[in-house]
Amino acid sequence: MLLRTERFKKDFQRLPPEIQDRCETALRLLISNRSHPSLRIKKMEGAPGIWEMRVTDDYRITWQFAGAGILLRRVGTHNVLRQP
Repeated sequence: MLLRTERFKKDFQRLPPEIQDRCETALRLLISNRSHPSLRIKKMEGAPGIWEMRVTDDYRITWQFAGAGILLRRVGTHNVLRQP
Protein backbone atom coordinates (compact mmCIF):
# COMPACT_ATOMS: atom_id res chain seq x y z
CA MET A 1 0.00 0.00 0.00
CA LEU A 2 1.28 3.46 -0.89
CA LEU A 3 0.69 6.39 1.44
CA ARG A 4 1.46 9.98 0.43
CA THR A 5 2.53 12.89 2.61
CA GLU A 6 0.95 16.27 1.92
CA ARG A 7 4.38 17.42 0.78
CA PHE A 8 4.55 14.59 -1.76
CA LYS A 9 1.09 15.49 -3.07
CA LYS A 10 2.10 19.13 -3.55
CA ASP A 11 5.40 18.17 -5.18
CA PHE A 12 3.60 15.79 -7.53
CA GLN A 13 1.07 18.41 -8.64
CA ARG A 14 3.90 20.76 -9.64
CA LEU A 15 5.57 18.20 -11.90
CA PRO A 16 5.22 18.34 -15.68
CA PRO A 17 2.59 15.85 -16.93
CA GLU A 18 5.17 13.61 -18.59
CA ILE A 19 7.10 13.32 -15.30
CA GLN A 20 3.86 12.56 -13.45
CA ASP A 21 3.30 9.69 -15.88
CA ARG A 22 6.84 8.43 -15.32
CA CYS A 23 6.28 8.62 -11.55
CA GLU A 24 3.14 6.53 -11.81
CA THR A 25 5.03 3.92 -13.83
CA ALA A 26 7.88 3.86 -11.31
CA LEU A 27 5.46 3.53 -8.39
CA ARG A 28 3.68 0.59 -10.03
CA LEU A 29 7.09 -1.02 -10.46
CA LEU A 30 7.98 -0.30 -6.83
CA ILE A 31 4.88 -2.18 -5.72
CA SER A 32 5.34 -5.13 -8.06
CA ASN A 33 9.15 -5.50 -8.10
CA ARG A 34 11.03 -3.37 -5.58
CA SER A 35 14.35 -4.83 -6.70
CA HIS A 36 13.94 -3.81 -10.36
CA PRO A 37 17.26 -2.30 -11.49
CA SER A 38 15.69 0.69 -13.27
CA LEU A 39 14.50 2.08 -9.93
CA ARG A 40 18.04 2.22 -8.56
CA ILE A 41 16.77 2.19 -5.00
CA LYS A 42 19.27 3.19 -2.33
CA LYS A 43 19.31 4.56 1.21
CA MET A 44 19.65 8.32 1.42
CA GLU A 45 22.87 9.47 3.02
CA GLY A 46 22.36 11.25 6.33
CA ALA A 47 18.66 10.34 6.54
CA PRO A 48 18.17 7.10 8.51
CA GLY A 49 15.24 5.03 7.29
CA ILE A 50 14.70 7.12 4.15
CA TRP A 51 15.13 5.60 0.71
CA GLU A 52 15.26 7.15 -2.74
CA MET A 53 14.44 5.77 -6.16
CA ARG A 54 14.91 6.97 -9.69
CA VAL A 55 12.05 8.19 -11.87
CA THR A 56 14.28 9.66 -14.61
CA ASP A 57 17.90 10.78 -14.73
CA ASP A 58 16.82 14.05 -13.06
CA TYR A 59 13.84 13.11 -10.88
CA ARG A 60 13.69 11.00 -7.72
CA ILE A 61 11.11 9.88 -5.17
CA THR A 62 11.96 9.57 -1.49
CA TRP A 63 10.08 7.15 0.72
CA GLN A 64 10.18 5.11 3.89
CA PHE A 65 8.57 1.97 5.19
CA ALA A 66 5.45 2.64 7.26
CA GLY A 67 4.02 -0.49 8.85
CA ALA A 68 2.89 -2.74 6.01
CA GLY A 69 3.03 0.12 3.50
CA ILE A 70 5.33 2.66 1.94
CA LEU A 71 5.11 6.35 2.78
CA LEU A 72 6.00 8.57 -0.18
CA ARG A 73 7.76 11.64 1.21
CA ARG A 74 8.98 13.85 -1.68
CA VAL A 75 9.28 13.83 -5.45
CA GLY A 76 11.46 16.14 -7.51
CA THR A 77 14.96 16.83 -8.71
CA HIS A 78 18.02 16.20 -6.57
CA ASN A 79 18.10 19.89 -5.58
CA VAL A 80 14.50 19.85 -4.37
CA LEU A 81 15.02 16.66 -2.38
CA ARG A 82 18.04 18.06 -0.56
CA GLN A 83 16.08 21.06 0.78
CA PRO A 84 14.78 20.79 4.37
